[in-house]
Amino acid sequence: MTASTTRRTTAARSRIAAVGAIAVAGALILTGCGDQTDKGSAATPSGKANAAPLFSKLPKKIQDAGVIKVGTDATYAPMEFTEGGKIVGVDPGIAEALGKQLGVTFKFESGTFDTLIGSMQTGRSDVVMSSLTDTKARQEGLDDKGAKTGAGVDFVDYFSASTGILVKKGNPQGIKTLDDLCGKKVAVQRGTTYEQSAKDQSEKCKTAGKAEVSIESFPTDAEAQTRVKAGGAVADLNDSPVAAYIAQTAGGGNDFEAIANPTDAGLFGIAVDKKNAELRDALKAALDAIIKDGSYKAALDKWNAGSGAVTEAKINAGS
Repeated sequence: MTASTTRRTTAARSRIAAVGAIAVAGALILTGCGDQTDKGSAATPSGKANAAPLFSKLPKKIQDAGVIKVGTDATYAPMEFTEGGKIVGVDPGIAEALGKQLGVTFKFESGTFDTLIGSMQTGRSDVVMSSLTDTKARQEGLDDKGAKTGAGVDFVDYFSASTGILVKKGNPQGIKTLDDLCGKKVAVQRGTTYEQSAKDQSEKCKTAGKAEVSIESFPTDAEAQTRVKAGGAVADLNDSPVAAYIAQTAGGGNDFEAIANPTDAGLFGIAVDKKNAELRDALKAALDAIIKDGSYKAALDKWNAGSGAVTEAKINAGS
C-alpha cells in the first residue's frame, strides 16, 4: 500500500506519509537462532552464540533484544493483513526469511498507515514494512507540497509495484487508464501515494481541458473499496498486486475487476531511520542473501506476487 510523504509513487500504496504514533497490537514472525561458530559470532541474550549468517552485522541493541519491531498497516492483502489473529502476507513472509539470515524475530504491529514513519522516528518501531513506496520526498522528509516535515528515512528496496485501478465488476464506466478518470469520483486511502496520484491526475485532466477528478479519501483502503462497490466512486487506486488480489477474492471474485498500469512501476522499501545505517546495511545484506538462496522468491510466490520481484537489494533507489 502505495501514503502522505506518500505510500507509493504515481506508481505505487503506494502510500505518501507524514507520521505520528498509534499502533494497534498484532504480531508475528519467526526466527532462526542456534549455536554459532567462533568466527566473529555474537551472542544472544541467553549467552548462546547465534549461528545466523548475518547476526553480527546487526546493531548491538537489536542483537540484545533479539527482535526487530516492525510498523505496518495490516489491512492491505496480500501484502500485509490479519488472518486468524496473525499478521500475514507478502511482507511478513519476506521478513521471516530475513529473520533466518539475521537470527532475530521480526515482530509486526499494526497501526494507521500515515502514522507509521513518525512512530518509527519516536522509537515505537525499528523499521516500517508496509508496502511503503520509496520516494525522494520520503527520503528527505518532505510533504506533498515540498515542505520539510521530518528528517526523512532510508529505504532498503525489496519489491516493485505499479498502480492498480480497482473498479466494479463489469467495469460499467469502461475505465482503462488513469486518463479515463477525468470528471469522475475516485476513492483512495488517505496518506498514500495514490492519494497524490489522484491529485496529479486531476491536474492533468484540468490541463487537458477536461473535468477534474473528484477525490474521496478514507482512513483505510477497505473503506475506499466499499465506496466503489456501492457505486459512490468509479475506482479505487492502490498497488497492482493488491488490486489483483481484491478482484480475485472479494465476493468470491464477483465484486471487482482490476486494471494494471505497468508503465508507472515504483519500488517498495523497508524504511529505516537515517541514524541507523548499521541496521539498514544489515537488512540490505539479508535481502541479497534471500534473493540468492530462493527464499525471497518462495515468499512472493506463496501470494502470487512474483511479478513484483527485484533481482538485487538497493538503498534509496526510488524516485
